[in-house]
Amino acid sequence: MEVDLQPFDLELAEPLRTADRTIEHRRGLLVRVRTEKRRGLGEATPLPGWTESYDDCRAALRRAADRLPLGGTEDVLAEMADTPAARHGLSLAVADLRARGRSVPLSRHLGGAARRQRIPVNATIGDGSVTATVDAAEAALEEGFDCLKCKVGARSLAEDVERLSAVRERVGPDVSLRADANGAWDRSTAADALEQFAPLSVSYVEQPLPAGDVTGHAKLRGGPVDVALDESLASADLDRLLDVGAADVFICKPMVLGGPDEAVRVARRARESGVRPVVSTTVDGVVARLGAVHVAAALAPLGACGLATADRLVEDLGPDPAPVVDGIVAVPRGAGTGLRLSEE
Repeated sequence: MEVDLQPFDLELAEPLRTADRTIEHRRGLLVRVRTEKRRGLGEATPLPGWTESYDDCRAALRRAADRLPLGGTEDVLAEMADTPAARHGLSLAVADLRARGRSVPLSRHLGGAARRQRIPVNATIGDGSVTATVDAAEAALEEGFDCLKCKVGARSLAEDVERLSAVRERVGPDVSLRADANGAWDRSTAADALEQFAPLSVSYVEQPLPAGDVTGHAKLRGGPVDVALDESLASADLDRLLDVGAADVFICKPMVLGGPDEAVRVARRARESGVRPVVSTTVDGVVARLGAVHVAAALAPLGACGLATADRLVEDLGPDPAPVVDGIVAVPRGAGTGLRLSEE
């Protein structure tokens, strides 16, 4: 098996501000794998803080490219556990190649059902003023979304409550509302937030505490607002998270977890323990985004997933065969991810 790497840099249409950082572009590598008869395409788009750095990602992929022609694909992937974005790029490319060889969609290759899949997705609303937040919620409603995730934690809790209250008043009771704090709060503030979000029918708060506070997350559970973990999945041991009951929801990001195969494995482990999986991206290019769509399809049925991020890019890596329409993504039915490799 031969490997070719192609670097890229995707500019965001607007900086994405969270409680702990501002993201302005997504730098990564396309990963092409080839055998004599088949091809596959993957994407490695690291996000420092969640994954390894770009330089470490590139170095890991170069080492893998040197080893793969000698065979032992699974051994090479096993050695990439410390560089999840690099592993994602290679594992997605290999899975795409193998699914194409079977003439099945990637979701089937990952163990999903054969039927046509339609994945509901949420809109993400950034950390803006009350007016900007309500305007963004209105725009999402007009585009057909019925699930909104609002970034919180960068402002005071009082301001965030005011923002979410204004959104709830504008969208009415039938729209699902989520919040994402990106680990911004201490235990006391997080407990106050969940208490004040409850009358607003916020379904869950994502990463209310820093990633390493596993016990604190477990103590927050049990109220009317569920606890979801995102960054913690990148840094904490999965068995410990499940053993202590740290969350009601796991945000499974294939790029962070090391590939579509690992994302499916973690999500299925979570489901067996009564934890609901939600599939999301790290604002990736179309190749990784399609991989995440197929992961969601392999796990369906699911609630709304965080896959509506294409519009955050000024320019993508290529045409998207699975655009968001009225808050829904239709999973491509072609072989592999659904990209036409002749038009890479």
